[in-house]
Amino acid sequence: MAEQYCIVERFESIAWIRLNRPQVLNALNQKLIHQLAKILEELDEDEQIRVIVITGNEQVFAAGADIKEMTGATPVDLLVKRYLTDWLRIRQISKPLIAAVSGFALGGGCELALCCDIIIASETARFGQPEIKIGVMPGAGGTQRLTRAIGKVKAMEMILTGKLMDAHEALSYGLINRVVPVHELENEVMVLAKEIANQPPLAVRMAKQSILKALDLSLEEGLHFEQNSFCLLFATEDQQEGMKAFIEKREPKYKGR
Repeated sequence: MAEQYCIVERFESIAWIRLNRPQVLNALNQKLIHQLAKILEELDEDEQIRVIVITGNEQVFAAGADIKEMTGATPVDLLVKRYLTDWLRIRQISKPLIAAVSGFALGGGCELALCCDIIIASETARFGQPEIKIGVMPGAGGTQRLTRAIGKVKAMEMILTGKLMDAHEALSYGLINRVVPVHELENEVMVLAKEIANQPPLAVRMAKQSILKALDLSLEEGLHFEQNSFCLLFATEDQQEGMKAFIEKREPKYKGR
């Protein structure tokens, strides 16, 4: 039986994925990332699931890549084994991803949080890209996503020095959405996840896509993508239901069609 590096819990339309290598501070080895990508793709295809949460435990989200696994690797090893391919799979997930972060989110852990659409952190959270201290640099999106999240000068400082950022500083730079006490983290995330899950699923997906496109496209191209997405939603049952419910002053019942 394969080791369970990720534990999945379902709460109606919300799925929680808990990273499960506590003995090594949830270090992200290749098997864990591969398992995570596979689970995320399965949940993305599950019509019952509308929001996915990724979390660790109260002590750590993920303290980086598994350095023991990477020691001795050659450039050819990394390319042939497609070491970073699973990270690209994670970013292709169409449903909303929420990171619930307590403790350390370092290196790959920080990059995994950045792969998510929303980050809720407890007061103990610490973010950083300390790869420079072991002779390398971020390789799973850190230089790109961190820079887009907090700006060039702060990302440059963090990545070139390996310094960590606490939760309140992360909030001030726009890296995360909010900071809550440790004991309230899961409840706060669940409230937010339910709020999103109650929205029309197709509109949520297309809105997520449009926001992500804003990072890659020119304003003109982004506006064109947004307009097309907006028009396409008028072909859905949920659009009809949402507007009808608004006029009738009742709660809509969305079916994801």
